[in-house]
Amino acid sequence: MSKLRLISHPLCPYVQRVAIALTEKNIAFNRDYIDLADKPSWFRSLSPLGKVPLLQLQDGTALFESAVICDYLEEAFPHSLHPDDPLDRARERAWIEFGSAVLGALWGLETAPDAETLWCKADEVRVKLQQIEQILGDGPWFAGRRFGLVDATFGPIFRYFDVFDTIVDLGIFGGLPKVCQWRKHLSHRPSIQQAVLPDYADRLRLFLAGHDAYLHHIAVGHRQKAGT
Repeated sequence: MSKLRLISHPLCPYVQRVAIALTEKNIAFNRDYIDLADKPSWFRSLSPLGKVPLLQLQDGTALFESAVICDYLEEAFPHSLHPDDPLDRARERAWIEFGSAVLGALWGLETAPDAETLWCKADEVRVKLQQIEQILGDGPWFAGRRFGLVDATFGPIFRYFDVFDTIVDLGIFGGLPKVCQWRKHLSHRPSIQQAVLPDYADRLRLFLAGHDAYLHHIAVGHRQKAGT
């Protein structure tokens, strides 16, 4: 194996996080996509948790869990995405974990079966982003002029809203100017743009439909209204 191998799912934000880190560190890698509803036997033998991302090294060793994979990349390859100072590094790791909590709320939002759940989860996400707003500086990145792993974590988070915003205004970003600017800068970062397939938005819409999500029903209502 001449390159690292990133086992992926087209929508997984944790896979995107690793792909962004690999790209930012100029590490050559290949991506293989699997169907998590029909996992191949070779994948089950490599991934104890049965989840992506999975990074297979040149010698065949497999690493799982995005945080572990990113920490390995930091230690094994040049061009660090973490700060040098131990306290700053710990602080950024904490905000990466916070990003995972945001993703948990986002899962509830995108799979919400009814309006009440949708708006409850939207408020939960907004409260979390308000906390980010309070600690962001002048940017353009989380740590100012240095792009880091916190940015790699939040790029996939904000990407969801490129689709959600076309369906309904959830009111999440109002009054959050620093977060909005951060989101805008992240959306233009090549490593973040390249972390998904070109049909990501269509795949996300299909996911919403497949989970009978309330967001999907709102989108269908808009189409029906436009067709009358």
